[in-house]
Amino acid sequence: MKKIALIAALAAVVAAPAFANADLAQKKSCMACHATDKKLVGPAYKDVAAKYAGQKDAAAKLATKIQKGGVGVWGQIPMPANPAVSADEAKQLAAWVLTIK
Repeated sequence: MKKIALIAALAAVVAAPAFANADLAQKKSCMACHATDKKLVGPAYKDVAAKYAGQKDAAAKLATKIQKGGVGVWGQIPMPANPAVSADEAKQLAAWVLTIK
């Protein structure tokens, strides 16, 4: 019985970051311009993940863009800087975006 409880607890911990990062994206207003599966003002997160797939430094690049903004990668509509996102939160969000299929 203890083994089943331990497995259930581990499964909950492993699943939690995906929800936590979606919640974090909502909390930090990322979802005002992005959606996971369709283009809004900015690209869909699944498209971002596909574009950066296999790039060794993708998470670091995206974390920087989340905090500092950027323009030109997805067209001429700029992504504004988001100073409300800490460096740690930006890393969490970037890692989460890269997991979206």
